Amino acid sequence: RATATMGEVPEPSPQAPLAVLSKVELRVSCKHLLDRDTLNKSDPCVLLLMQSQGQWMEVDRSEVIKSNLNPVFAKIFTVDYYFEEVQKLRFEVYDSHGHASVGTHDDDFLGGMECTVGQIVAQKRVTKPLFLKYGKFAGKSTITVISEEISGNNGYVELAFRAKKLDDKDLFSKSDPFLEIYRIDDDRSEQLVYRTEVSARAGCGPRPPRRLPTPAEPLAPQVVKNNLSPIWEPFKVSLNSLCSCEEKRKLRCVVWDYDSRGKHDFIGEFFTTFEEMQKAMGENKVQWDCMNPKYKIKKRNYKNSGVVVLLDLKIHRVYSFLDYIMGGCQIHFTVAIDFTASNGDPRNSCSLHYINPYQPNEYLKALVAVGEICQDYDSDKKFSALGFGARIPPKYEVSHDFAINFNPDNDECEGIQGVVESYQSCLPKIQLYGPTNVAPIISKVARVAADEERTKEASQYFILLILTDGVVTDMADTREAIVRASYLPMSIIIVGVGNADFTDMQILDGDDGILRSPKGEPVLRDIVQFVPFREFKNASPTALAKCVLAEVPKQVVEYYSYKAFPPRCPQPETPDSNLSSPQ
Repeated sequence: RATATMGEVPEPSPQAPLAVLSKVELRVSCKHLLDRDTLNKSDPCVLLLMQSQGQWMEVDRSEVIKSNLNPVFAKIFTVDYYFEEVQKLRFEVYDSHGHASVGTHDDDFLGGMECTVGQIVAQKRVTKPLFLKYGKFAGKSTITVISEEISGNNGYVELAFRAKKLDDKDLFSKSDPFLEIYRIDDDRSEQLVYRTEVSARAGCGPRPPRRLPTPAEPLAPQVVKNNLSPIWEPFKVSLNSLCSCEEKRKLRCVVWDYDSRGKHDFIGEFFTTFEEMQKAMGENKVQWDCMNPKYKIKKRNYKNSGVVVLLDLKIHRVYSFLDYIMGGCQIHFTVAIDFTASNGDPRNSCSLHYINPYQPNEYLKALVAVGEICQDYDSDKKFSALGFGARIPPKYEVSHDFAINFNPDNDECEGIQGVVESYQSCLPKIQLYGPTNVAPIISKVARVAADEERTKEASQYFILLILTDGVVTDMADTREAIVRASYLPMSIIIVGVGNADFTDMQILDGDDGILRSPKGEPVLRDIVQFVPFREFKNASPTALAKCVLAEVPKQVVEYYSYKAFPPRCPQPETPDSNLSSPQ
C-alpha cells in the first residue's frame, strides 16, 4: 500500500487484491566446519544458489569470516517467495583464499546443502548436515538457515492526540498548533510519518463537516485556531510507515504554531517509541512534556512548553500468508481420485488410469505436481488419499469416499510417494463404475475442517485436490457442499483429466460470477479453482502447480482475516531432525 505522508491510511478493502509475493530474509550459520588450512582455521564463505530451468545459478554470497569453524554470517540473503512454486536452493560453503576465488578449487569446498524455500519458511529454522561430493558427510559439519518475512505492511495503528497549555507564540492571539511525527531511521535521518490534517477540531464540540482538498490543492496542515489545548482528529498510519514495524524505533514528535506563510514557529518536541505509545491502549493515557531545548538552557525554572497526551491507540493488524505459516499453521493435503468407468479399463493403454512403466498418466502427473508443493507445509508428511465412483471390495458396492489404501480408520499415506503407491496398488482391486459424485468427499473433508475451526486457532488449513475425468453428476449437492465449505479453513482444487467438455465445471470456479447453492445462498469466499489438465499437457509440471495453487495464499489469509484469527505464536526454534539425508 502506498502511503501519503500527510494523509490517512485507508482501511483494507475486502475487495482489494492481496499480494501473494513476499520477500524472505535468510540468515546462515555453520558449526564444526572442516579445517582445510594447515596453519590456521578455515576462512569460510557461503554461496547461495537457486535452481532455474534445471541449472544452479549463484544468487549471492556472504562475507568471508577469518579463522572460524563455527561462523555466524552477518550477510542476510533476500529471496522472493512464491507458495505455488518449488524453489530449490543450494548453500555451498568454501574455505576462501581471496574472495574472487571462492568456489573455484575443489579442495576449498567445505560442504553443501539443498532444500526448498518452502521448507525453510514452514519451519522457520532448518539445520542440516553438510555433504561433500558423492553424498559423503563433511564430518560433523552442519548448516543452519533461519527465515524471516520482510513485512511490507503488518497492519496499521489509529492514534488520537491532544495537547494542554502549549506556549503562546502569537502576539495578538493564541497559537494555532499542529503536530508532526517523524521516524528516525538507522542512518539517523528523519522521515515524516504524519502531519495532523483535515478534520482536527478545537475543544469537545461537534465535529465540523469534512472537506477534502481537490487533487490540485496542497494538503496544508489543519490547525486548531487560537487554542493552547487542542484536540487533534484521530488518524491512521501503517506500522511500517510509523516505525518500520520495529516497536523500539525512536520517533520524534514536533508541535508547531502554524503560519500561513510557511514560517511556522517551533513550540516544542518530545521523543518516544511505538512500544511506549502502546501504554495508551484501553482506558490508559500516555503524556509527554513538550520541550523547547533553547528555553531549557536559557530559563532556570523552565519545566516545559506544554504537555502532549495520547488519548487512545488502536492496533489493526493485517497478516500475510507467511505470518500464518511461520506461526505454525500446517497445510493438510487430501487428494480425491475419480474411478468412474468413463476413464476406461486401466488394463487398456487408452485408459486415463493406464499405468505406463515409462511415463506417468495424467492423474499421477497432476497429483505429484500439486502434492510436491503442499508437502513442504505439512510436518508429518502424511496425506489423505480417497477415491470415488468405484465398486470396492469386499462386497463391491459403489463408494464415493473410500480410502485408496483400504484402511477406513486411517486414510493417510506416507508422503506423495505413498499416495502414488496406494493408487497403483488399488487399481487392480476395484471395479470402475459411477456416477461422478464429489459432494460426499467435499463434505468429508469439511467435517474435519469444521473440527479444526472449533479450536479458534490458525493451526491447520485443508486443501482438497479432486482429479476427475468428467462433469460431476451431483452438481446441486456439490454446489451446496462448496457453499458450506467456504465458511471453513479449506480450499478446493479441481483438475479435469482427459478430453471431456468441462464447460459446466467452470460454474464451480466462481471466477465469472458468485457461486450459489441451489437455494441461492452465495459462497462466503471463492475457494474453488478449476483447470483442465490438457491446457498443461505439454508444459512442465510446475506450470500446473503454479496455476492451481496461486490463489491458495490469498484464500488462507481471507479465511483467517474473516474469522479474526491471528497467527499462532511461533514454536521454539529447534533443529529439524527430519531433513538430515543428502539431497
